[in-house]
Amino acid sequence: MWMICKKEWNQFFSSLTGYVALVVFLLLNGLMFFVFPNTSLLDFGYASLDGFFSLAPWILLFLIPTITMRSLADEYKGGTFELLKTLPLTSSQIVWGKFFGALLIVLLALIPTTIYAFSLQQLSAAGGIDVGATIGSYIGLFLLGAVFTAVGLCASSFTNNTIVAFIGGAFVCLILYAGFDALSQLPFFSNGLDYYVQMLGINFHYKSISKGVIDIRDIIYFLAIILFFMLLTKQNIEKR
Repeated sequence: MWMICKKEWNQFFSSLTGYVALVVFLLLNGLMFFVFPNTSLLDFGYASLDGFFSLAPWILLFLIPTITMRSLADEYKGGTFELLKTLPLTSSQIVWGKFFGALLIVLLALIPTTIYAFSLQQLSAAGGIDVGATIGSYIGLFLLGAVFTAVGLCASSFTNNTIVAFIGGAFVCLILYAGFDALSQLPFFSNGLDYYVQMLGINFHYKSISKGVIDIRDIIYFLAIILFFMLLTKQNIEKR
């Protein structure tokens, strides 16, 4: 698994695309949260990272499929998947190795954003940021990133076309993150069912963790979604 993990890491940074994706992610975050007037964290008048944690999932929704779109699609297209299956590795080890390799890249992208928290803490006149809520939000953002990684990897296992893998992964991530919230707004669910429909979406559990309270139900939800898509990916590569 560690060999596959390193291979995934090296593959992402073997071309300019990987570096460009991370630079664009960090640059876009920096512009949105310190430069653009409508979203700048410095214009709120109080020390809060709520704006960042509200918009970051939308940026990750496009970044992570960019990271994962080549994971298996390029293996199929380049004919190296057959060689990969000859190695003394199970299908689960291949899938999880690729998952952790991509997740490390996501973590690498998230770590520099912690400078926002340190910056606001230093600039705050009194009180500072809510440390508990900030830590909870970063845990939620990491779990959300892990789900998007599993979805993107699964999308890549269906096709040998990286563009199709990107579009498919981004679409499913969008549905899981915001689709259930939109669905709950339909009049049909106005009799109290809207709450349960929202519970099916990622955003509901992400907001719950972002309050700084780690609920085991939210953790189980994220882990269940990850396991579902990883099992689906495992079945796909076994059919190849």
